[in-house]
Amino acid sequence: MTDTVFKPGDDVFTPGARGTVIDVRPTPSGKWVFGVENTAGTVAYFTAGALRLAEG
Repeated sequence: MTDTVFKPGDDVFTPGARGTVIDVRPTPSGKWVFGVENTAGTVAYFTAGALRLAEG
């Protein structure tokens, strides 16, 4: 199974809101986490499994 990789600027849905990927960081275990800024300006970090691309 391949991890989905998001890039800065991608429009995504998080478990709580819609937002824009603004940061991508590796973890010590080799996974990636993605910083997402929502429309309220709050930034939270998520794994790829918690995100999905917003279409349109």
